[in-house]
Amino acid sequence: MLIKKPNIVILMADQLTASALKTYGNNVSLTPNIDKLADEGVVFESAYCNSPLCAPSRASLMTGQFISRNAVYDNAAEFHADSPTFCHYLREQGYRTWLSGKMHFCGPDQLHGFDERLTTDIYPADFGWTPDWERPERRLDWYHNMSSVLEAGECVRTNQLDFDDEALFLARQRLYDAARRPAEQPFMLLLSLTHPHDPFAIPRRYLDRFRKEAIDMPKTRKQDVEEDAHSARLRAMYQLEEGLLSDEQIRRARHAYYGALAYVDDCFGEIINTLQETGLAEDTVVLVVADHGEMLGERDLWYKMTFFENAVRIPFIVHNPARFGPRRIAHSVSLVDLLPTLVELASGEDRKAQAIAPLDGNSLVPHLRGETGPDGACSEYLAEGALGPMLMIRRGPWKYIHSFSEAPQLFHLQNDPDERQNLAANSDYQQVSAEFAAEVSRRWDLPALREQVLASQKRRLFLTRIAGSDAIPKWDFQPHQEASQRYIRNHQTLDEQEAFARYPRPLKQPAGK
Repeated sequence: MLIKKPNIVILMADQLTASALKTYGNNVSLTPNIDKLADEGVVFESAYCNSPLCAPSRASLMTGQFISRNAVYDNAAEFHADSPTFCHYLREQGYRTWLSGKMHFCGPDQLHGFDERLTTDIYPADFGWTPDWERPERRLDWYHNMSSVLEAGECVRTNQLDFDDEALFLARQRLYDAARRPAEQPFMLLLSLTHPHDPFAIPRRYLDRFRKEAIDMPKTRKQDVEEDAHSARLRAMYQLEEGLLSDEQIRRARHAYYGALAYVDDCFGEIINTLQETGLAEDTVVLVVADHGEMLGERDLWYKMTFFENAVRIPFIVHNPARFGPRRIAHSVSLVDLLPTLVELASGEDRKAQAIAPLDGNSLVPHLRGETGPDGACSEYLAEGALGPMLMIRRGPWKYIHSFSEAPQLFHLQNDPDERQNLAANSDYQQVSAEFAAEVSRRWDLPALREQVLASQKRRLFLTRIAGSDAIPKWDFQPHQEASQRYIRNHQTLDEQEAFARYPRPLKQPAGK
């Protein structure tokens, strides 16, 4: 049993595919801080998001539930306030919980158990990005297009840099406050950056860390694999026409992505340095995760919204050498496993059976200790570009993809890591495919789930149409800072305030003779 409750820091990047990191086999990226955490920590080699889209994935991470259970189907679905999150369970264990950065909560509840949000969100909290499965031919103006790739490259400033710089600054300030106020420990801090999410634009100083000719190109192109209907719909949705992109444009976008990842690594390094200089590092478990990946031109696909590896496989690293020795875990895990893992780290016991709401994840603490742990990950996609529910099961060497409207896909990832051979129709693998299909039928009622999603879309589209853009509820989080408690104020003497704010506090000098 773990005796002392550790502090917890979650470092989250947006749209970071595992394949872009050196610890997962990449030879181009420059991420020394993440590399060090991986070398000294526990690396889950086969970790997956539970939906390859921002808001649904983050809701699964927060609740430990699949989106078919928590009903956060897409990027405009309400995250219901009666959903217990890992923040609630950690608060039950005596933790303070803080969020700095993006979490893409839709609806009026913008905290979901966090004691404090340090920033607003970068994305809207309303229903404006609702997809419409009943009109798949209609292209909505908020959908991705190819401008992120066509215009990739150098910038001086962007929305995302403004946002992430602020999130980093305020997260570091919160750590300094935690060091000054030991009574605020144990704590959980989640720093959630928007990089390396598109648009692929980053300042020159990050691009210059790489030689242009060293930037790798996609391993697999559209002509190398059998086409599937969902991939064709995605290309049409974000207007990727045949011949639109040159190799130079693809390389430039990947270059900017690597540059943005270098920026993310610098930010994570600042947090690690802050933990070290405040003396918090030894008692803090640091996790590195992402909400989903990025296709980066593999199979001539970009962004996410698919179950191919680049979009759905994510980094998952746990670092605290005082508690867990370095090791690599081959078993498949996913973001729904985070909640029960954090609760066991905080309480010293697996409390899944005592959870107030059903959990789809399992604690990974056995893996962290080098013991036998769970193997298996599921992912669901219920948003734009689909015609109905899409599902993925990952276990052992296999990945099985089931679609409401199209033929299934089966890949043996040990033999075929680039997913070039769909074995679902191969007579040699009919039993494997049939077993996965039977598991899908046991786990999900797909016609009922489709009707639930359609009904949710219909309600939200109606409400947004009736409200109009000028009357959409203003649910966006407004951060509050108590000015009367900041810097120098008259509720304390000047010496008291200066001494408190200085870390470490100055030593008292002996009185002169």
